Amino acid sequence: MSLISRRVRGFRLIDLVAAGLLVAIVLGVYLAKTIAGRERTEIAKVERQIDAERARIRLLQAEVTHLEQPGRIERLSGAYLGLAPVAAGRETTAQDLNLVASRPAEPLPQPPPPVVVVPAVVEAPPGAPAEDEADAPAAAQADAR
Repeated sequence: MSLISRRVRGFRLIDLVAAGLLVAIVLGVYLAKTIAGRERTEIAKVERQIDAERARIRLLQAEVTHLEQPGRIERLSGAYLGLAPVAAGRETTAQDLNLVASRPAEPLPQPPPPVVVVPAVVEAPPGAPAEDEADAPAAAQADAR
């Protein structure tokens, strides 16, 4: 009797081996499909994150474009820093830079003196009782009760 024709509980040994291999293949395919599904979900999640980041990048680029507008910068520099465009008389060429460097610098305008705020102290008119003295009779009456 050979291994192929040998019977175990009414089944040929080759049939049992084939059924075992079939079950193993089915389980392997199922596990591979499950793992692939998880990876597909993870890939979709990462792609959504990439799309969100791209949208954020576009938003930030639009904000930078707005903040770097020359008219806006000129308006803010004049309002907050007191800067103005360069006068035509202050422009020079590359050949004249040595002359400009050897010329004495113009004095800078002096900034205004700082403003000091002193809190006001309210004094009682002469002859008026001090705040503690005015409360003393009321406290004495409360103690007498």
